[in-house]
Amino acid sequence: QVQVVESGGGLVQLGGPLRLSCAASGFIFRNRAMGWYRQAPGKQRELVARITNGGITNYADSVRGRFTISRDNAKNTEYLVMNSLKPEDTAVYYCNTYPPSARDWGQGTQVTVSS
Repeated sequence: QVQVVESGGGLVQLGGPLRLSCAASGFIFRNRAMGWYRQAPGKQRELVARITNGGITNYADSVRGRFTISRDNAKNTEYLVMNSLKPEDTAVYYCNTYPPSARDWGQGTQVTVSS
């Protein structure tokens, strides 16, 4: 059974850094592209960043240059390092495969940026 567990969220000040982690199980992690997604209050969930199984990355325009996605296939874990955080980055952050599987969303981790 596929399971993803996000962690690392919290309350951070404007401009601060934060690192999110996602531990995945139940599938062959190294074979799958992965993504980080977020959903802000009143908005649809959106793709923030994605990484292929070979490590090629792609970012939403709103986070490019500030966020870095990475993965450790030996640990079945992906990461999202977020720098220069803005209030508009406040959201629940989720990890999932890319493209995402509707059945496999985790609980997410809340990121709140205070100004």
